[in-house]
Amino acid sequence: MTDDHEAHGPEHSLRFVRTFRYVVADVFTDAPLAGNPLAVFTDGRGLDDEEMQKLARELNLSETVFVLPPESGGHARIRIFTPAVELPFAGHPTLGSAFVLGGPLQLLEIQLETLAGIVPVALEREGDRIVFGRMSQPLPKWEPYAEADALLAALGVGRSELPVEHYDNGAEFVYVGLGSVEELTALRPDVGALLDLPGLLGAYCFAGEGAQWRTRMFAPGGGVTEDPATGSAAGPFAVHLARHGRIGFGDEIEITQGVEIGRPSTLFARADGTAEQLERVEVGGSAVIVARGEFRLP
Repeated sequence: MTDDHEAHGPEHSLRFVRTFRYVVADVFTDAPLAGNPLAVFTDGRGLDDEEMQKLARELNLSETVFVLPPESGGHARIRIFTPAVELPFAGHPTLGSAFVLGGPLQLLEIQLETLAGIVPVALEREGDRIVFGRMSQPLPKWEPYAEADALLAALGVGRSELPVEHYDNGAEFVYVGLGSVEELTALRPDVGALLDLPGLLGAYCFAGEGAQWRTRMFAPGGGVTEDPATGSAAGPFAVHLARHGRIGFGDEIEITQGVEIGRPSTLFARADGTAEQLERVEVGGSAVIVARGEFRLP
C-alpha cells in the first residue's frame, strides 16, 4: 500500500489517496488464461472488512485474497473473499498466494495463516521459477446431506453414484457422482433452486474412475455460478472416493475441471490414512502470474 495526494478542484486542494497493488494469477494451470483466476492484494493493511468485500465484488473473480502480517507463527496471513462472502479457507486462493508470495521470499515451504488455521504449501522450482505447489489442507469432517433429493432435483439428475454427503474443511461442499463424463458435461442446474437449499455453499459433481476424474462445481450462494477449479473441494473429494472404495487411501488422483466454461484446470489430490483415522489431505497444482495493477481509493 502507498499513500499520495492529488490536486482536486479549482483551488487545487490536496486529497489523500490510498493505493493498493494487486497481482492476478491463473491457478491450477501452467498456461495463461486458463485455470482459476485469482487477485492477490499483496498488502491489505489499511483496508477494512467492507472495503475488502467491495474490492472482491469489483474484481468479480471466484476469490480475491488480501495479504496481512502474520499473527500465529506463519509467514503471512491471508483473508479470502468471494464476490459475496468471506471464506475461512479456499484452495486456489491459498495455492495462488503461495506462488505470488513464495517467489520474493525464496521459500521451499510457505506457511499461510487462514481463518481455518495455518496451511503449509511446499513449493517446487525450476531455477528461480516456481512450477508446482502442494498444500496440506485442514482435515475435513463429513456427514450425509439432509436435502439430497432436493439437490439432485436442482441439478436435474435422478441419482448419485455414491452417497450424497456434505464435507467441511473450512469451505463446505456436497458431493454428487454422475454416471459418465457426458452426463456431467450435460448438467444445466437450476441456479435458483440451488440458492434455496439450506447449508449448501457448493455442489461438487464428478465422474470418472481410477486416477482420472472430471468435475464441475456450482456455488451460486457464494456468488460463483460455476467455478473453474476448486482446490478446497479437491482434497475432500479424494477422501470421499477413498471412503467409498473408488480409490485407495494414499492414491493420487488427477482432476480436470473448468472445461465446460472455457477455463481448463488440472488439480492433484491425495488422502492418507483411513476412513477412521484420516492423517493428511494434500492438493497440488501449478499457477502463473498474468497481470498486475492497483486500486486508488480515498
